[in-house]
Amino acid sequence: MKKRIQHSVILALITCFLTQSVFANELAIWDKLQGTNPKGYVLLLRHTLAPGVADPENFKLDDCTTQRNLSQVGRDDAKSVGQWLKRLDIKIARVESSRWCRAKETAQLLDIGKVRLNSNLDSLLQSKDPVKAIQTVRVKKQIVDYRNKSGLLVLVGHYINIGAVTGVGVESGEGVLVKADGKGVIKVVGLTPKLGR
Repeated sequence: MKKRIQHSVILALITCFLTQSVFANELAIWDKLQGTNPKGYVLLLRHTLAPGVADPENFKLDDCTTQRNLSQVGRDDAKSVGQWLKRLDIKIARVESSRWCRAKETAQLLDIGKVRLNSNLDSLLQSKDPVKAIQTVRVKKQIVDYRNKSGLLVLVGHYINIGAVTGVGVESGEGVLVKADGKGVIKVVGLTPKLGR
């Protein structure tokens, strides 16, 4: 019995250290990029906290009152993410956003550049196959086409879209840093730290 407990404790410690090591590696890229004008990097950022799931049945794209919107915590978190990006002093090439109000507001509150709307970043929640959706194909092409361009491209969107492109799930206000290699393969090279709440 005592041996079994020792093995369990050792296994738990190893798992903890490995998890911390993997997380540290995912964050290390930001140290490398700090103060630079990086080439080919794209940050896929999920909108910050907008309580609830999906959108109401009366959803209208051009009417924010019919959508899930950011809470005050979500607004504060968006500002925190923007402040973190500013502290890194990474050249921001462009900020693009889904047309959904919660994504637009997140992008605007980052305060790191003029926000351009991009319908390819709109939520894929209603899609039968988000991975094969034309929007996903277009975002992947945009990332590949960006591989030789300078400055960080920031794309603000939704959980399901980011997962469809990267295979990584993120919490509200978190992001996945990607870069396409010379063969056009998109690789996850880092994650954003947990900021805000």
